[in-house]
Amino acid sequence: MRTIHPTAIVDPRAELGDDVEVGPYSIIGPDVRIGRGTVVGPHVVITGITEIGERNRIFQFASIGEINQDLKYRGEPTRLRIGSGNTIREYVTIQVGTVTGRSETAIGDDSLFMVYCHIAHDCEIGDNCILANAATLGGHIRVEEGAIIGGLVGIHQFCRIGTLAIVGGCSKVVQDIPPYMMADGHPAAVRGVNLEGLRRRRFSADAVREIRAAHKVLFHSGMNVSQAIDRLRTEFPSSESVARIVGFIESSGRGIAR
Repeated sequence: MRTIHPTAIVDPRAELGDDVEVGPYSIIGPDVRIGRGTVVGPHVVITGITEIGERNRIFQFASIGEINQDLKYRGEPTRLRIGSGNTIREYVTIQVGTVTGRSETAIGDDSLFMVYCHIAHDCEIGDNCILANAATLGGHIRVEEGAIIGGLVGIHQFCRIGTLAIVGGCSKVVQDIPPYMMADGHPAAVRGVNLEGLRRRRFSADAVREIRAAHKVLFHSGMNVSQAIDRLRTEFPSSESVARIVGFIESSGRGIAR
């Protein structure tokens, strides 16, 4: 059974699933779809062509699906898609895509967006990510599964944050952070391997050893990136973890932080 506070404004064309709750003074636009069990707190604005999955919790003063801040945007019917099980805290802003990008901003499942996070147009956030307070993502950024972005981090447009990477608070990210790595600084540089993240995900001892060896080759061998990749392919031909690192680097548009 849906519960909508009498002070909320919900467009009759909006689609709300079973057990959706909408708090006081929230506004939900006509092109919004919200899956069952999602809780929308007070003073939330959800607009645009926005699809939200099941069991999300959206706290007060969040702005979801508003038009983006790209100066080239001319009101095209772009979208925002949010998965299930996410927690979106106070003052978070998540905006729709652009036709010059993916035409869609996409959020996966089971992620946490802390207070004041900003997700700009055409970003893609994987499952089980954490963005701490005031983490700010420019347009066209991809954050892969399990990554953690520290508080007050700023990430440049078109950068990528790899699987299970972690970025320290207040960092300025201007190049890609490879999977499984720890990065920190202004600009951010790779400082080591995210061993705690690997432990929590129960990576095997062999996989951790391979990732640490890959880190050493990439960042402490004196080789350039092409040489390091060739060596990794030779030394770890059957390692899934190393293959993920290599594939990430080879597809990098901005280059990796060194």
